[in-house]
Amino acid sequence: MIQINPSRLGNLLKDFSGKKILVVGDLMLDEFIWGTVERISPEAPVPIIEVVRESLHLGGCANVVANLAALGAEPLTVGVIGNDSGGERLVSEMVRQKISVRGLIRDAERSTSVKTRIIAHRQQVCRADRETRKPLSNAIQAQLMKTSLQLLGECDGLILSDYSKGVLHPELIGHLIDRCRESGKFVSVDPKTMDFSVYRSASIITPNKKEAEQASGITITDDSTLFDAGTQLLRATRADYLLITRGEEGMTLFQDGRQSHIPTVAREVFDVTGAGDTVVATLTLAVVAGATVAEAAFLANHAAGVVVGKVGTACATREEIGKSVNS
Repeated sequence: MIQINPSRLGNLLKDFSGKKILVVGDLMLDEFIWGTVERISPEAPVPIIEVVRESLHLGGCANVVANLAALGAEPLTVGVIGNDSGGERLVSEMVRQKISVRGLIRDAERSTSVKTRIIAHRQQVCRADRETRKPLSNAIQAQLMKTSLQLLGECDGLILSDYSKGVLHPELIGHLIDRCRESGKFVSVDPKTMDFSVYRSASIITPNKKEAEQASGITITDDSTLFDAGTQLLRATRADYLLITRGEEGMTLFQDGRQSHIPTVAREVFDVTGAGDTVVATLTLAVVAGATVAEAAFLANHAAGVVVGKVGTACATREEIGKSVNS
């Protein structure tokens, strides 16, 4: 069982402050429409939502950045937005949270990814997506490469947040991982593509159970199949570590043919939206702050337990993590 003594925990959380992490990936905006349901529509068998309020949150790669900022880090972001109202609102929200926007690239041929969720009585009723998935132009890809490599030089670590919207193409992934290897910087990958070979030589890859099954071709039904899937992916990617997040079953960390299970600490689960973003943000920041990868996974597990107890896209703070560990 992985544990952290109280004095070391306090020092690690304190050392989160001011660390610079570069996040490269697919930026999104999460809209939430909150309301109540009292009746069914006479036009179709669907609920009528009486809207009470609306809220706006950073999503996708931007949610990773928001989690880092909430933990006291100084994140830098590289991603693509459109010349549209969604892009303007995303930029405004980042500025409001005092997050740097100098790595954002505008593409007039794309729309900003916006996900609109309708919530009634703490339950998600439906979701509407507006986004562009077509490949980026060569000019935008070149700009992404140049900007990412420039900002990486200012940072202590790197997170690749892949939502399969086109930003993290294999050439960019390979160059960034190679540069981190050369400079001794920790690089985490939150994957989406089924071909994990594009993340070869990353420090850690953090798939959820479904992503690990798809990438390995192994259905995870018990400890044996979990071990087979994890060791196969670790061997194929040559990553230093693999962390499979398993929802209510916790997490399992793989390294050199060994696995360490971390039980879930969530007491109530209201919404899993963005929990993977919280995990990769907390884990990476903890390692950069001086934690071992096992200790970092332990803290990331507690951070995930905090955010799933909240409705909507959410972040964990250092105070909430410390309270969870000590409870």
